[in-house]
Amino acid sequence: MNPIDLVLVEDDPMVMEVNEGFIKRVGGFRIRGKAKTGKQALEIIQKLRPRLVILDIYLPDTNGIQILREIRRQGIPTDIILITAAQDVTTVQAGLRFGVVDYIIKPFKFERINAALKNYLTYSEQFKNRGEMNQKDLDRLIKILPNNETPYSRSREELPKGLREITLQQVYNFLKESQVGLSAEEVAEGAGLARVTARRYLEYLEKIDRVLLETQYGSVGRPINKYKIVL
Repeated sequence: MNPIDLVLVEDDPMVMEVNEGFIKRVGGFRIRGKAKTGKQALEIIQKLRPRLVILDIYLPDTNGIQILREIRRQGIPTDIILITAAQDVTTVQAGLRFGVVDYIIKPFKFERINAALKNYLTYSEQFKNRGEMNQKDLDRLIKILPNNETPYSRSREELPKGLREITLQQVYNFLKESQVGLSAEEVAEGAGLARVTARRYLEYLEKIDRVLLETQYGSVGRPINKYKIVL
């Protein structure tokens, strides 16, 4: 498979270096350009028209959502993954409405971007050598990207006070990527959350029947609760 061309937009040199290392570690992508400002980003994207852009929100000369809006206005066929510290609902909704394929909140660990990029590789493969797609193909395709399958889609109730949709999605995606039962401690470490926070989200996912709780007994010590995605 030919590598997917990618442009990385990040104003912090240290974060840029870390993200670049993560992308190379995943494999399957070729970094064609890097930008530290919105102006540079638009110039590079207009010139290279990459398949994927990893975009920060907080840039020195503009807001990343404005870059996203301009990309869509110009009709540039580029997919976007937002990696940002922005957590406010307005920004999150704006990103989703402009069709980002994933939204990753800083700080994050390798496992989270690894899941996002692998999902994107799988997603991209579905379009190869196809003239058209039937409903079954589309249903399978839509389920690949994390923003299109919400862990609370089977529940009509609102999230309990103190729980946030974006964090719930983060926990759900991490469990889904692992494909095995994980303890609250393992989820907390992998998703970059406090242990008590991870446990609250896992308990909610169990309540709405999106994860299955399994108790494993060892030869010594307390039993360990493991949470596994219900497919």
